[in-house]
Formats: sequence, structure tokens, C-alpha cells
Amino acid sequence: MKNAVVVGHGMVGHRFVEALRARDEAGAWKVTVLCEEALPAYDRVGLSSYVGAWDHRELALAGNDYLGDDAVDMRIGVRADSVDRTARTITTSGGDIVDYDALVFATGSYPFVPPIPGHDRPECFVYRTLDDLDKIRARADAAGPGAVGVVVGGGLLGLEAANALKKMGMTPHVVEFAPRLMPLQVDEGGGALLARLVTDLGLHVHAGVGTSSITENTDGAGLSVELSDGSVIDAALLVFSAGVRPQDQLAREAGLDVGERGGIMVDIGCRTADPAVFAIGECAAVEGRCYGLVAPGYSTAEVVADRLLGGAAEFPGADMSTKLKLMGVDVASFGDAMAATPGALEVVFSDAPKGTYAKLVVSDDAKTLLGGILVGDATAYSLLRPLVGRELPGDPAALISPAAEQVGIGALPDDAEICSCNGVTKGAICGAIDDGACDVASVKSCTTAGTTCGGCLPSIKALLAASGVVMSKALCEHFGQSRAELFEIVRATNTRTFSSLIAKYGTGSGCDICKPVVASILASTSSDHILDGEQASLQDTNDHFLANIQKNGTYSVVPRMPGGECTPEQLIVIGEVARDYGLYTKVTGGQRIDMFGARVEQLPAIWKRLVDAGMESGQAYGKSLRTVKSCVGSSWCRYGVQDSVGMAVDLENRYRGLRSPHKIKFGVSGCARECAEARGKDVGVIATEGGWNLYVGGNGGQSPKHAQLLASNLDDSTLVSYIDRYLMFYVRTADRLQRTAPWLDSLDGGLEHLKAVVCEDSLGIGAELEADMERHVAGYKDEWAGVLEDESKLGRFVSFVNAPEEADPTIAFDESGDRKVPVLMGMPKFGS
Repeated sequence: MKNAVVVGHGMVGHRFVEALRARDEAGAWKVTVLCEEALPAYDRVGLSSYVGAWDHRELALAGNDYLGDDAVDMRIGVRADSVDRTARTITTSGGDIVDYDALVFATGSYPFVPPIPGHDRPECFVYRTLDDLDKIRARADAAGPGAVGVVVGGGLLGLEAANALKKMGMTPHVVEFAPRLMPLQVDEGGGALLARLVTDLGLHVHAGVGTSSITENTDGAGLSVELSDGSVIDAALLVFSAGVRPQDQLAREAGLDVGERGGIMVDIGCRTADPAVFAIGECAAVEGRCYGLVAPGYSTAEVVADRLLGGAAEFPGADMSTKLKLMGVDVASFGDAMAATPGALEVVFSDAPKGTYAKLVVSDDAKTLLGGILVGDATAYSLLRPLVGRELPGDPAALISPAAEQVGIGALPDDAEICSCNGVTKGAICGAIDDGACDVASVKSCTTAGTTCGGCLPSIKALLAASGVVMSKALCEHFGQSRAELFEIVRATNTRTFSSLIAKYGTGSGCDICKPVVASILASTSSDHILDGEQASLQDTNDHFLANIQKNGTYSVVPRMPGGECTPEQLIVIGEVARDYGLYTKVTGGQRIDMFGARVEQLPAIWKRLVDAGMESGQAYGKSLRTVKSCVGSSWCRYGVQDSVGMAVDLENRYRGLRSPHKIKFGVSGCARECAEARGKDVGVIATEGGWNLYVGGNGGQSPKHAQLLASNLDDSTLVSYIDRYLMFYVRTADRLQRTAPWLDSLDGGLEHLKAVVCEDSLGIGAELEADMERHVAGYKDEWAGVLEDESKLGRFVSFVNAPEEADPTIAFDESGDRKVPVLMGMPKFGS
């Protein structure tokens, strides 16, 4: 078996190992991986998402430990110190000598730090690795909220770094030597708009100036950054993001050729002048050119894997198109964006009030699309990029002007990529539709399109519509409106009964689908008891009896324990109740005590003893707030940085009883160790030294999902206002029984749109959402106590209307074992 040694274990190095191992069916190669970093390959493209979560496991690439693969020798924290090409050996930092039959350089690149006086001060950092971010965070935390952070470099990565500083609670300044931001991707017009948009979001832009010096400021607590125009920025820290350079030093020392501007020289087979040595990714200069994107790096990895197995693959070139969202601003650049092609013509549409800029570059006869730039709105990217190099389906202006006739998605070829996140083409989506996928959910399930950022959902809907699929929004046969539309009708008309709503806006008498939905909407828009008047008949069984029905017709009773807190006296009462009524008890995953096996006529008496002990309904039966789980936080834990119990209690008391499209759970953790598992909840709150990080949408039901970071380092009042807005926006707009994770997936624009609504009040409804929540909080009443106070409601809690004192004789339990279990009517007893 031959040995291939890979020096470097970034994304490209990992891709090479995966590709070689997947294709080497004959077992011809063993792979030795030398990884200098302390962690194996992680998603460096998603580096910024580390901010807030601070969990490196979130970025780990799947299979990066090669567990169970004896053909891979993974050496973490081991550097390659020298290469002897004659002996075909490598000496490692540990002094080991490793033989190789093939050597693959995957050393990537390193950040360029311009030789500015003061560049080596301890307050200066680079933005490349998780370790870099940890160091920046430590400095930012020490400086405190609002401190100034300077980023030198206004390119793509510089803006990412600035956004990271903003998430850390800093005030970011970006210094760009070129006259505009992202000078390699956007032109003057696009750069001007980009600068305005990010400035509106709190970024300070200094374009067309250099950095002259970095000195200690007068109070010795930070830096004075002097710019070439004479201005000075006082800052707590500085981050260099002025480009990268190929990491080719080891190859240079081994006598291999490098490019004029660096990079290990390789041919289109990614092989150096030494036939046993290859280079892939950012350290490779393929025929003299280095590529700084991960996609071409993956291509080089695939080429070398193929070559080692006897193939003749060649590097196919690279699509340098870019589409990204920077601080919530869409930016896309594709093809010949700068119109470098001789005779190229430009078609520009700039809408300054709307904040959008679009440019198409076309051939001299205006028939062929060569490239383009989109800023502020990049929804046309998925339509335009596949058309590069093809004949345009009409007037170029029609492709970007909202006033002109829009070119439909039908003009795209089948190989046009609709979902860039998952690489799903129009042909694949249309194929799924032809095979029977008749709605967005089916298309997502069949193709994975739309399952990541959600930006392609409008295109998927357009393809469904173009295929003749009519997607009904009707709640059921009795209401042609969606749940969200019915919610708005109820709010606007102040309709308070199901009968009046269906009489005016529906047909028939209702069903098991629309009645609970309308009951939930009525409960969400008022503080009426859910068993008042006509509402009682709308409720499903659990809501009707304010308890969860179990498989033998009995009910479980769950008193609320805000934040998991419970006094010894209350615990004693719970124990006494369970003992006196023979109930089976179990601690739930949400820090509650569940009592099983109560008959319906026993419920009011059980509730009374619990209510008298100061407890109330935990709403375990409703589509409403269930639990707010917490760790012990800073009160008891050595690692806690905030009072997670206090926050959990406050949040549970605020949102208790809130009716919603599906049940809601919270988690509040006192530090990043996440003992409350907050990121698996609809609302996750995790303490930081600067406040609270807020996560949302971590409830996917049968398809579990992690919650996503909505905002960082919030103070208590801002945290509560954001949760108010998030929950009320969800309550208003979600479909029937739609959990928060799929609801978030269904939003056009996904998480970024939600951030705009909640954090930036882009719809102008923030105050209204908060007011709705205040109304709920002010009107909250315990539902169990509401029954105990009303004789008419108490009359419903009987097994037999004509014999209210008589218990249901069909209810039975098996108590022969260690655990009391219900026995269904007609079923044999356990053990018989």
C-alpha cells in the first residue's frame, strides 16, 4: 500500500482525503494527514458564525476524524517542518520521519499584515482561525460594550470581520485603501450603495485612505490608529484583513517552484515539477494563478485524488461568482462584472431610494450576458448567473428593471442552479415536480433545495406554478383563508366567536381542523378563559379538560414550575396529591413533575390542592408556552456568568398561557456550556459576559434543528422586547401546527428577514407586536383557577353527565410491576 501525505487539514485537505478514500476501492493508498492546528478540518467559510455560539463543534466538518478508517493516519497538532524530496520523507514537529509516495500540499494561505508601524502591538489581530476569534473576543470583552474596533481592509473578509466585531458589541470602523468597499467584486456605483447600506447598519466606513501608524493612545488603554488623511481613530483593538498570501514556505524550502506572486507552481493536473508532489487549494498556483475560493480548491482536491488513482483529471477553471449577505445586505458579483471584455456594454439600473443597484455586462451586440453586479437585492442572481455566456432571452434591461417585463424562470436552462446552497438545478426541481412533488415541502424533501438559507423558495414556488401546480392556502374546506389571514381578520374585525367568523368569512359548520385553530386565534387575541361560552366547544380534548389525556382515558396533571424552581412545601403537596390519588409521577425533560392517571372527575380537586399551594396550570395540554428550562446559572455554578434561573423565571411568567400555532419551549443557559440545552428550543437564551445571546427556531419536531442566532450580547430589556416581537410575529403568521423551525424555513429571506423584522423593525410593526404581548401579559389568569371559580365550568368535569359522582368503570391500571401502567379496555393484563 502506498502512502499519500497531506500537509494541512483545512476544508480542501479534508475534501482530498474524502475523495481519495471514497474512490480507492482497491485500497491502494494509505493517507497520513499532518494537521498543524489543534482542531481537524472545520468550516472556515462559516467562520463568522462562530461568534455568538462560541462552539467550535458547530463548524466541524462531517467525518473529519476518519473514525473507523484504518487507512487514514490523522495527526492533530503536528506540523511538517521539512521535506526531503530525494528521500521522499517529511520531518514533523515531533521529530518523526514520514515516508511518502505522494506528497500533497494543502497548506492554504495566511493573512497579509501590512508593515505599518505598530502592526505587531498586542491589540492587533488577524481574522483567519477559531483561535484568532477567541483572542479578539477576549480583547473585546475586556474593552466592554460599545468600544471601537478597527478593521484594516474593506473586502469580503474585512466586512465579515467588521460584522463579527458588531456582534461582539463593538463599534466597528473599516479602513479601505481602495475608493470603495469590496473593490474586487463591485464597481463604483455598487460600492457607493454598499457603503451607504452598511453605514446605516452601524458600520463606520473610511474608504480611499490608508493606515499610517498604530500607537498606544494617550490613556494607555487602547490604540490610536492614524489614517493617511490625518484623521485618528481611538480604538480598543484592530483586525487586519488586507488579503491573504499562499502558504508556500515549506515548498520553497523544499526547492519547488513558486509563482511570481507566490503559490506552489502546478500544472492543470495540480502536479509540481516533482512528479511525486502536488498542491491543492489556496497554496496552489495552477499554471501561475492562485484561487482564493473554496469551490476551486475542492476542484483541485478532486483532480489530485483522481490522478493518484490513475486518472487524467484536469483543473477545469473556476467560477469566481460571489453571492453573499453582509450584515444583512445582499451582494452578488458574477462573470465579467467589471466589463473587461473588449466591446462589452453595461446596462445599469440604480434605485437609490429603494437601496438597490443592478448592472449587467453584455456583449457588443447586447445579445450575450457576460456578467453582472447586484447590491441591495440579489434575488435575480439565481436567474442571471446561469445565463452567463448564453444568449439573452430578451432585452437586457428587462432582466433587472422592475418597471419592465420580467423574464420568467422558464427562460432558464435546466442546468441553471436554483439553490446555490445545496447545488440544486432547475432540472432537478422540475424532475421532482414531474415525479409528483406538488408543494414546497415535497420539493424540499426530494431535492434539499430551499432547506438552508431559504433564498430560493420564491423560485421553487415559481417553478411549481409554472408546472401548473396550484398551491391552496385554504385552512380547510370551511375556510378559504390561511391561518395567518384568519388571524388578521379576527384582529381587524374584533370577531370574538367561531359562529360569527364562519358565518361571515367561511362556509358550513366547521370541522376538527378549523375549530381548534380559531379557538387558538381567539385565545391569542384576548384574555378570555378558553372554556368561556362558545369557545369551550371548539377546544380539542386536552384543552377542553385542561389536562393531557392518556391512552386509557385518564389524564396527566402538570403544575407550572417557572424556571424549574419549586419550594419544598410545594414538592410536599405534589407528593401528597400523587399519593392520595394513586398517581404515577415522573420528572419531565422540561423540569416539571408530571402526575399520571387522574380520572376526569378528580381533576378539579387535584387542581384545588395545587392552586392552594401557590401553583398553577403548566399548560402542558395546550399549543402554548410549555416550559422554560434553565441551569443554575451564576447563583450556584462556578462557570455561570448570568442569573439564568432569574431570567428563566421572568420569561416563563411573562409568556405563560400564550396560545400559539404550536407548543413553545424555552431554554436559558448561564454560560456557553449550555447545560439547559437552549439551542434545542423555540427560544434559546445563552448568557455571555456582555449580556444574552438570543437563538430562535430550534424546534423541528420529528426533524430536529438547532436554534439560530438572532442577536448577541443583549441587555435584559432588549432581550425581552426581541422575544416579544419574535413570538408575536410567529403567532400571527405561522400556519396551523407549524413549529418555529419550519416556520422560519418558510419565511422568504429566512433568518435574515426575521432579524430585519425583529431587530431592525423593517416592517414598522415592532411597537405593535410588543403592545400585543403586553396585553397578553396584563390579561393572564390561571386557567385551572378560572375553572375552580366557575360552577358552570366545574360541571363539565364528570365521566357521566347523569351520574356525576360515578367513576368510569372501564379505567384500569396494572400495578403488578415496578411501574404503574394504564390498561386499555379489551386488552389482556400485562403478564397474563
